[in-house]
Amino acid sequence: MKKEYAMMAQGAVAAVGALLSDRLGILYPVLCALIAVMVIDYITGMAASKAEAIDHPDDPNYGWSSKKGAKGILKKFGYACVITAAVLVDYIISLTSQRLGFNMPANIFFGLLVSIWYFLNEILSIIENAGRMGADVPKWLCDYIMVLKSKVNDEGEKK
Repeated sequence: MKKEYAMMAQGAVAAVGALLSDRLGILYPVLCALIAVMVIDYITGMAASKAEAIDHPDDPNYGWSSKKGAKGILKKFGYACVITAAVLVDYIISLTSQRLGFNMPANIFFGLLVSIWYFLNEILSIIENAGRMGADVPKWLCDYIMVLKSKVNDEGEKK
């Protein structure tokens, strides 16, 4: 019986994934990657806070707290709200352009740009967390990601 429920759940997840992939196109794998790095960032943030607490045992400013954790989750929820707003803008522009009789070259532009910008932001945060844990982080890697983030930002400013 449990096996049947597990197979039904897997089928439902696969169906939802296929539907989202069909509707979102290129944005779908970017959102999947963004969700993955958000989870990794949260975990590395907790680990970095723990490492700092070990280094500063008598300082209450260091270490993980539920307040910091909740703030991190709320920030990531805010990211999701901004991405949703950007995708809605894309949808309205696409719908309006079709009604006016011309085709837009891309129907998901702002959502994709915002998602990639947040993805790069999360990657930077993971690298910073690794540095807080004591890992040697190549400066050129951070610089390169900042350049990419800046280019995405510039592209959004141009449009």
